[in-house]
Amino acid sequence: MIEESGPPASRIVVPTSPAVPPDASTLLVEALRSRLESICGRPVQRIETHISWILLDGEHAWKIKKPVQLGFLDFRRIEVRRHCCEEELRLNRRLAPSIYLDVVPVRGSIASPRLGADDDDGGDPIEYVLRMKQFPAGSLLSERLAAGRLEPEAIDRLAARLAAFQAAAPAAAADSDFGSAALVRATTLDVLAGIESQPQAPRADGLRAWCETSAAALTPCFEARRVGGRVREGHGDLHLSNLVVLEDDVTAFDCIEFDPGLRWIDVQCDIAFITMDLKAHGRRDLAYRFLDRWLEASGDHAGLAMLRYYEVHRALVRALVAGIREAQGDSPGATGAPDYLGLAQTLAKEADPRLLITHGLSGSGKSFVSAGLLEQAGAIRLRSDVERKRLFGLGALESSSSRTGEVYGPEATRRTYTSLRETAHAVLRAGYPVIVDAAFLRAQERDDFRALAQELRVPFTILHCRADPGLLRRRVRERSLRRDDASEADTAVLEGQLASHEALRESERTLTIEVDTANPPDMAAIARRWLAEG
Repeated sequence: MIEESGPPASRIVVPTSPAVPPDASTLLVEALRSRLESICGRPVQRIETHISWILLDGEHAWKIKKPVQLGFLDFRRIEVRRHCCEEELRLNRRLAPSIYLDVVPVRGSIASPRLGADDDDGGDPIEYVLRMKQFPAGSLLSERLAAGRLEPEAIDRLAARLAAFQAAAPAAAADSDFGSAALVRATTLDVLAGIESQPQAPRADGLRAWCETSAAALTPCFEARRVGGRVREGHGDLHLSNLVVLEDDVTAFDCIEFDPGLRWIDVQCDIAFITMDLKAHGRRDLAYRFLDRWLEASGDHAGLAMLRYYEVHRALVRALVAGIREAQGDSPGATGAPDYLGLAQTLAKEADPRLLITHGLSGSGKSFVSAGLLEQAGAIRLRSDVERKRLFGLGALESSSSRTGEVYGPEATRRTYTSLRETAHAVLRAGYPVIVDAAFLRAQERDDFRALAQELRVPFTILHCRADPGLLRRRVRERSLRRDDASEADTAVLEGQLASHEALRESERTLTIEVDTANPPDMAAIARRWLAEG
């Protein structure tokens, strides 16, 4: 019988013996590979991970779980492997239904196995295989990144896909232990213990103390998030090799099926794997692009307080997996593999709160420049056009035409700037550089944010974007026709701004970076200048 207890244990207990002993597993996999080659008439490739074998026959991928026991799973018994195959099928159909097909029993003998043999002529199953549709080589985000073919637009689609998936996912019960401070802390310490117990264990100087201190400080956040519904049944393993481009879709596969406690997690913990892994592979710009698009869709800026902790945890997980694979004699590409432990140590020390607000008329390129700047500087952006609509329950690209007076009236503007200030305060406290992308055409609005920077003792900068009025009018007209941006300002709004905006005062110009957007701006230079201030 298979029983799953609740968290934090979340273990599968099976009283029977394995049908295939571990020392025979490799022989069985090789026999299955030969069997598939005889069926399809072409070579079958074998891929090995630390917990599975995958056989690729050109049309299907056949996944066999290794009968291994590691610190975080126990696949030694066939009933467990069958159960986890069925769970993997069920769970991964949420995000990748076109890939996951069925679970196939293996009958016969180790030397002469048969796939899907009937009960009456094949005897009891000796193994179970998860059958999937094989996708083309080069489809993984890890492969595309290595080949220099990972388009920024794929990152945007992935962020939107995962935000929608998380919004629809069931939330853990408020009285559940999933996502609790105790379970989060224990999970991280288990990973650290696993790293430290490995032969020739790498040094993890200071990380245990940092994780302990940070987890203690974040305890109220962990608990508030759990009670507030931010702990959801997610994926649990969103590294770059589990993310794939399938025609127009960019999605995830191969989620955690063997331990619910590693899958029912805070949504920030799930996406931290992506941002961490992009940073580990030298693409900090894409990490912050993904985070910007995900935050725009989810609005979960409050969770940034714990994102850095989760990124460190995720880096430690990958360091542990690398050690396990090395111990198994399987460390492909080790020469160019990321230094996940080193990244964890860097992330633990990474904090540079500073505040930048934009200033400029509609069409001056504020959002374009801020989008490039956040990638170069590693910053969090708050867009007034997006957050204004969020206050009224509207999506970023949703029209407010039937509610224009309500959404764009003076009271709505006051509420928007108040919300931006409160969110900026929280994100700065979390240690991130913050860009507030808004017009800031009133001196009092600018003064309020300058006072916030002074209150938190962080550097304050104004990014003034300007262009010729004729160019502003053309841009606004073209944007209105495209309807592909959160801004709904039309030429009438622009004319009003030209007539009534309050220009920067002399005392503000000493804090200002000015950009003429008639020409392509040098984003890297702007970022260097901003980050050098203060």
